[in-house]
Amino acid sequence: MVTELMAELVLQIGIILFAVRAVGALVKKFGIPSVLGELLAGVIIGPYALGSIAFPGFPHGLFPLGTGTMAVSTELYAFATVASIILLFASGLETDLGLFLKYSVAGGLVGIGGVLFSFTFGDLVGVMLLGTHFMDPRCLFLGILSTATSVGITARILSDQKKMDSPEGVTILAAAVFDDVLGIIMLAIVLGIVTVLTGGEGRLETSVILGIAAKAFGIWLGFTALGLIFSKKIARFLKMFNHSYDFSVLALGIALLLAGIFEKQGLAMIIGAYVTGLSLSKTDIAAVIQERLRGLYEFFVPVFFAVMGMMVNVKEIISPSVLIFGAVYTVVAVISKIAGCGLPALLMGFNGKGALRVGVGMVPRGEVALIIAGIGLTAGVLDNQIFGVVILMTLITTLVAPPLLSLSLKIPGQGTRKLVKNDDIAAMNWDFHSDEIADLVVDTLLKNLKAEGFYVQMMNIDDGLSQARKDDISLSITEEENKVTIETAKADMPFVKTAVYEVLLGLSKSIEDLKASSDPAAMRREISDLDGRQDRGLLPLIQPSCISVNLKGNTKDEIITELVDILDKNGKLLNRDEVLNDVFQREKTMSTGMQHGIALPHGKSDGVKDICVALGLKKAGIDFDSIDQEASKLFIMIVSPKKTSGPHIQFLASISAILQDEERRNQIMNAQSAEEIVAFINKV
Repeated sequence: MVTELMAELVLQIGIILFAVRAVGALVKKFGIPSVLGELLAGVIIGPYALGSIAFPGFPHGLFPLGTGTMAVSTELYAFATVASIILLFASGLETDLGLFLKYSVAGGLVGIGGVLFSFTFGDLVGVMLLGTHFMDPRCLFLGILSTATSVGITARILSDQKKMDSPEGVTILAAAVFDDVLGIIMLAIVLGIVTVLTGGEGRLETSVILGIAAKAFGIWLGFTALGLIFSKKIARFLKMFNHSYDFSVLALGIALLLAGIFEKQGLAMIIGAYVTGLSLSKTDIAAVIQERLRGLYEFFVPVFFAVMGMMVNVKEIISPSVLIFGAVYTVVAVISKIAGCGLPALLMGFNGKGALRVGVGMVPRGEVALIIAGIGLTAGVLDNQIFGVVILMTLITTLVAPPLLSLSLKIPGQGTRKLVKNDDIAAMNWDFHSDEIADLVVDTLLKNLKAEGFYVQMMNIDDGLSQARKDDISLSITEEENKVTIETAKADMPFVKTAVYEVLLGLSKSIEDLKASSDPAAMRREISDLDGRQDRGLLPLIQPSCISVNLKGNTKDEIITELVDILDKNGKLLNRDEVLNDVFQREKTMSTGMQHGIALPHGKSDGVKDICVALGLKKAGIDFDSIDQEASKLFIMIVSPKKTSGPHIQFLASISAILQDEERRNQIMNAQSAEEIVAFINKV
């Protein structure tokens, strides 16, 4: 029986992993966050949809309907629970405590306003549509679910619009921290109240509510204070285990222990996980823990969202009553955040435009709302219909927030009544003529900024967007291929120039040391003498249509140009001039002329979509600056896209190994047709 359960579980997890990746990648192509794709994947393969279809070996389907209040099996939900702990632990680690304290007044008022408005109006929607009272557990959960803000999407929009370091951007990020903290406390209070109400007492006195609030706040504040006070000692203890993987896993172990303690005290497990992450967020091992646990995060968290999607009863969610309830609840959720966060912003020096931007930026709900909804569903407080309402609200607010925020940011004019430091923005651009050098400069700069006490966050890895902040200094760093742009206040530009200067100075010294300790020319000769692996699976890259047995060029540049033109003629290139320039740049670094009359010009370029190869013969030979100073007669060019992985080096090594055979080499050089060359190369 246990073996059967485990077999079913591992099959389910395998299917979920493929489903969330596929649907997540699909929705990202339409500009929709992958988290919503993961949620949708769960809906599609869940017990209320495809998961219930029976077939041989699975009479009730791959994802049969669970028992009681859960739509999935207890074992699968256990995975989702662990995932929620990892998610909130990571959220705590990412919390910027410095930002929290620096903007505690503005961020605090905006966060408090958003939570109070959202909770009150979310609860009242339940009162109105369910025909019950304010303290009904369902209404309390609707209130708390309305407070949860997910600013990951907002942060990306702000970054894309170069507004991360604007007054609105900083205030939104700071308010989001308060939002998380206040939402966690209110969840603890609501859970306490629900426990009393569902325990048979029926009604609450004011003193009882205050007692529950005091207990919840006291436990949260007590553990948070202890965590922050002893955070460095906890970090030192963890570092006793030496290896970064060991102490990172043990940090998660602390989060699991605290999650269990909080659950035993009547508070949600996710609160304990968040407190643990928050406590370690300012230690020197926080970034290391995040990096080391990334694999666990990428494995577990999508499973959580899929399981949440599986709990959605599609038939009930499309019923008129749920759609009407969801529409009203969503509209109120949007308005309450805009009003609740925007009105306090007006009191903090923002004008109407700025207050609107702040309010809209706080609209998206996300991960935490789904976790809380799952807690309510499994506790029996929420039914499938109300759970569907929450899913609708989360989905719609996440989709409508980006375009609304983009529109509000495009309204001309500043968002504050008075000009503030960050409104006076300057930008510096550097062109390093190489993607690799730009990567190295940015990586080193971010490392140095962290050492200076800056909070560094990659806002959009795919687009090379980073944010660094310390006190009132804020830097937006953008890397686009070989160009790096840094935006900051004019008063902080001298700091930026100094920081970049120090990076370049350090890298220049490292490069000089590298030159002194290595000899690339000697390595080139050594590589050319090696008899290495012949990977014949790569040989189909050499196609007869891209071979010339009679090259016309008489110089290195002419031969390279002729080979590039062969690829262009056969439709292999997106941008002929870009490819030509990139191959020339690689050739300037060091000649690709090898030995025995062979030359292997190559390069990586955005001018190609896929890896491609051109081959040519110049039987008279030309000077290609080869290792043995002999004329080069056989030229094989390989060009690969810069941003896509492929066997570029592998092909170079393989073809070099094949051409070590003197007989084969001579046959190729004396071939009369492209077909003969292909046959000789592929000869076993």
